Amino acid sequence: MTDGTRSDEPLAAPPGHSGSNAVVVGGGLAGITAALALADAGIRVTLLEGRPRLGGLAFSFQRDGLTVDNGQHVYLRCCTAYRWFLDRIDGAALAPLQDRLDVPVLDVDRPEGRRLGRLRRDALPVPLHLGRSLATYPHLSLAERAKVGRAALALKGLDLADPALDAQDFGSWLTAHGQSARAVEALWDLVGVATLNAVAGDASLGLAAMVFKTGLLSDPGAADIGWAHVPLGELHDRLARKALDSAGVRTEVRTRVTSISTDENGTWSVQVPGETLRTDAVVLAVPQREAHDLLPGGALDDPERLLRIGTAPILNVHVVYDRKVLDTPFFAALGTPVQWVFDRTGASGLRQGQYLALSQSAARDEIDEPVAVLRERYLPELERLLPRTRGAEVRDFFVTRERTATFAPTPGVGRLRPGARTKAPGLYLAGAWTATGWPATMESAVRSGVSAADAALGALGRPRPRRLFAFEEAAHRIVPGGNPQAPGRQPEGTGVSLRGEAR
Repeated sequence: MTDGTRSDEPLAAPPGHSGSNAVVVGGGLAGITAALALADAGIRVTLLEGRPRLGGLAFSFQRDGLTVDNGQHVYLRCCTAYRWFLDRIDGAALAPLQDRLDVPVLDVDRPEGRRLGRLRRDALPVPLHLGRSLATYPHLSLAERAKVGRAALALKGLDLADPALDAQDFGSWLTAHGQSARAVEALWDLVGVATLNAVAGDASLGLAAMVFKTGLLSDPGAADIGWAHVPLGELHDRLARKALDSAGVRTEVRTRVTSISTDENGTWSVQVPGETLRTDAVVLAVPQREAHDLLPGGALDDPERLLRIGTAPILNVHVVYDRKVLDTPFFAALGTPVQWVFDRTGASGLRQGQYLALSQSAARDEIDEPVAVLRERYLPELERLLPRTRGAEVRDFFVTRERTATFAPTPGVGRLRPGARTKAPGLYLAGAWTATGWPATMESAVRSGVSAADAALGALGRPRPRRLFAFEEAAHRIVPGGNPQAPGRQPEGTGVSLRGEAR
């Protein structure tokens, strides 16, 4: 590092900052959020990231003149924390929301010309906003549609604060509520796999209920979809870094933390190669296994539980055609290995042809397959789905793999996820895997950063910046009667109740 805080060189306070300082370890969305929140409250902040860029697992890279996202990331209107984050980095206009939920769903098992169905909402109150869409959804029988409606009402009645939901799997609950295998495939998993990164039978009922209650059954517009119309690196690296710089945060990339420890006077030492940083507070915003390795003794009652939080992969298949083959921004698919397909032509900078990205969640069986095998599998499937691909030339085909893309939302995971506070005063945890109440999403990551910053500010005696928690007010409007997922100050050593995240 070129301007670091060395053991014999105290950190100089930027103008307008208090005497307190903090180090944030990890430059993903959780770490960026925590750093911004602390800096906005007048804390001197140093952000350390081992990679050469910010953004964590939502990033971009260059390939043959194109800017490629490692994977397709979307958010929903109910993701109030991530929307706050976009506003905070001046990126909201670059990742707009749909005016109204509208998801084209193609079923290749139906004859051509009759394959298209849509999941969309009307301008009506819940649950009538989805009534017409469900009543006319061609991929389910009339009887299946009626049973889906009854199951949705039962789901709406579940209490997300009930810890028993975490111990059950969503698939068994759906079966017990009359859902056929077809209904699970054509509706519940269509949404659930993309948001939870697991099929219904492998997912915690608590997390699944949170997704469907918050996204589809809380507010008519809650499930409207937003996505970046620019490369993710433009948002999560360039604009985020600009916001950090403006807030006075010292950001260091290519800087890996080797250890953290407490000093006799109650402060912290953060060790990086060739340098020691002294600080009043540390936010550890790294994946759970890395957090486990860095945690000092006694910080958690059972640190081994972090290693019991499993991971789940996501595979992304990228295809560049010599011509336009798709007219819509995205679609979902049934009767095929293909899950969701997005048009990334404009965002990538491609000037001729069309670039499609296939987002394949819960991809444990495919994550290590050779590119040649995946090419033989997915190009014919795209020809089945999109007739115009049959005469098109494939100019490029490649894959990106995130083997530990998210934590696995398995039954029982809720009791393993720690809260922001640890038993070590001044040490806080952040990351989508912590106890936000959401699954592993960008929303969860941002919420965790807010929770960690809020806990640190409380301990340092600093007031909350009001604009930091503006998203809580938005969440209250989406979830009438309050938002149980909103982060709040917790007693030392405890976590928040089950509920929290999005991808």
